Amino acid sequence: MDANKKLPALALLAALSSTAWPQGGVVGGQSKPTVRHHRVAEATADAVPPEVVAAEKALDKKDYGHAEQLLNSAASSAPNHYRVWFDRGVLYSQTDRKPQAIEAYRKSVEVKPELFESNLNLGLLLASGGNKTEAAKYLRAATTLKPAQADTASEALFTAWDALGQVLQGDSPDDALAAYQKAEEFHPKDFGLHLAVAQILERKNNLDAAEKEYKQALELDPQSSPALGGLTDIYVAGKRLPEAEQSLRKYLTLNPQSAAAHVQLGRILTAAGRNDEALAEFEAAQKLSPQDAQAQREIADMAMGARKYDEAERLYRELLKTDGNNPDLHSGLANALMYERKFPDAQQEFLITLKLDSSREPAYMGLATVAAENQNYPLVLQVLEARAKLAPETPGTYFLRASSYDHLRDVKQATVNYHLFLSVADGKYPNQEWQAKHRLIALEPKK
Repeated sequence: MDANKKLPALALLAALSSTAWPQGGVVGGQSKPTVRHHRVAEATADAVPPEVVAAEKALDKKDYGHAEQLLNSAASSAPNHYRVWFDRGVLYSQTDRKPQAIEAYRKSVEVKPELFESNLNLGLLLASGGNKTEAAKYLRAATTLKPAQADTASEALFTAWDALGQVLQGDSPDDALAAYQKAEEFHPKDFGLHLAVAQILERKNNLDAAEKEYKQALELDPQSSPALGGLTDIYVAGKRLPEAEQSLRKYLTLNPQSAAAHVQLGRILTAAGRNDEALAEFEAAQKLSPQDAQAQREIADMAMGARKYDEAERLYRELLKTDGNNPDLHSGLANALMYERKFPDAQQEFLITLKLDSSREPAYMGLATVAAENQNYPLVLQVLEARAKLAPETPGTYFLRASSYDHLRDVKQATVNYHLFLSVADGKYPNQEWQAKHRLIALEPKK
């Protein structure tokens, strides 16, 4: 990558941590407890096996051994009662037996598919194990059902919609966005929701809406590194460098040891032409993470921009020791060597660059230039021919071609290309134009 040519998008977004729902869901950064179901309005107490009623009391007291004995007995006497399997799911969840809990909730859903709590808890457990596709099935079902406990129904439905958004976010962003928007109806000021929605909108390149959501998230949690990082990305994408700098400095206040953030601030300052400040940020990043080559790469690029070619050469060579097949580094080294007038070494580095990536038009031009300095005129012509397949001719390519043919004493081709050069030079290359005109006087027969 040529130094100072473009400002890379920041990579500071800290995505929502992968869900780890032991019994409930991680929603808005807080654990949601398992939704316990003890009674259902349409069921009478005498319709429930007495062992189940006793087991639920034992579960309330955290007497898990006694509860398990009672539920095992109930499973023998009433194997098709949904409350037996639901309570087993609760027991296994609370005693860290996730596979057994999943199977118990599956059985509860099979027996009574319309039970909100079984669908929700099964979905949460599947999600916590990484089975997002199946988790979405049960969470989506839960959103269509009615929670048994009216006093906690809103929270339960919020958990279902929010968890559904989380499992869909990676592969189905549009569906996840719809789920989060439903969750917002229950909790319009939930930080986690605004952050998740902002990240989806940013992925969809809806930057105006994403900016609004990031700002709402920061109103709820001004110390949020993910929200500050996301907002910085929005500013960088819009080339709003002063705002990007301000946001990133806030991020660094919270995360002063982030080498990546120092690198990104250095890039912003470089784009703003504040090179001394940028260099300080790159050096800070290198000090924080000596093994991270990114800061050293930025310093090498800055050395090139400052015409400190010997320093750039040293840094590129150091980087190549651990990243020898990186065409960007070989290209950077080739350019440094060219400006140092180390033409044979520069020619070798340009050749390596093009071997690694034959699509690099600037490398063809650099190679043609140093090959001419090395008086390797056949190579100049070969390189210019290859370049012509990628990009239009320029005054520079016409002049290099004409000069090479001239040295090879191909008068016809030299004459043609000197004329082509003069036809497009337009007074912008006075030295070369003078040379071309005088060579044409020498080459063309007098009329």
